[in-house]
Amino acid sequence: MEIKKISEVNVNEEFIAFLLVSKVEVKTKKNGEPYLSLELKDKALTFQAVMWENFENVKDELEPGRIIKIQGTLSEYNGGQQIKISRLRVADEKDGIKLEDFLPVSKRPLDEMLDEFERVTNSINNEYLKKLIDSVFDGQLKERFIMTPAGKSWHHAYIHGLLEHTLEIVKICDLVATFHPEINRDLLIAGALLHDIGKTEELDYKKAFGYTDKGSLLGHITIAAIEVEKAIDKIEGFPEELKNQTLHLILSHQGKLEFASPVVPKTLEAIVLYHADELSAKSNAYKNAIIAESEGDKKWTKYIYLAETNLYIPDDLQKRESNEGEISEEKNHP
Repeated sequence: MEIKKISEVNVNEEFIAFLLVSKVEVKTKKNGEPYLSLELKDKALTFQAVMWENFENVKDELEPGRIIKIQGTLSEYNGGQQIKISRLRVADEKDGIKLEDFLPVSKRPLDEMLDEFERVTNSINNEYLKKLIDSVFDGQLKERFIMTPAGKSWHHAYIHGLLEHTLEIVKICDLVATFHPEINRDLLIAGALLHDIGKTEELDYKKAFGYTDKGSLLGHITIAAIEVEKAIDKIEGFPEELKNQTLHLILSHQGKLEFASPVVPKTLEAIVLYHADELSAKSNAYKNAIIAESEGDKKWTKYIYLAETNLYIPDDLQKRESNEGEISEEKNHP
């Protein structure tokens, strides 16, 4: 039987597919017999699924974040759709299926972003800040940084989103530094690279995007400040004033006390970083909100709580999206 995407399956059709487990529970029928209840996802859709029997040998392997291969039938149930599973197994490496196949991913090519990240880090001339960046982005943290979304749902909420968001902020900061030579460019760019590294431990991307226990208890600002201070203290001779200004960039980057920053921006570099962060985040969030509701003849999105308004949908939005893709292709294939 051919492996299919759920979007290709018709009601009452038997099919085979790979899906991501987001919830799993053993429940009981009215007659007292147990059955398996699952919530399964592909990149775009979420389905409820049940397996009535022959699941005892696999139920202990199932947990949120696992990819499974199922054989089943798509049926209608309570006004929606439900998958009735006849067979399933946990996917393995031989299947060639990756987590990224089931979660949203940045549209920017990863290789392009990694090259850009490398150029930015190499452009820092201050020896202490360069040692700090090289030390922090070493090993597992860099791997997590590349994979982590920048947010759960509001902005850059996709795999590689944190990397994309960080590079946008770097570009904005670099531009502002050309206007104002009084800015310490190395300090500002280092702050842009480091300010959100706490999100690598705050956000969980291995199932549905959400917060880790550590992230909920400490928050990404605190996590980042702790990690950066530990890294600084291992660098011999790191200037105390430079240490304080670097940590200030991290602690103040959300701009206001009510936005969870322990302090407000009090240096020129901190003010620029805060506004660059805001510009990147809100541009991405508003753009995605408009695109998500651009079907048909709608002219306005619904009221968006975090934006405190509804947003206008321009007539030529689809043309703009198409042009963006063409520009990206030209950029990557000169």
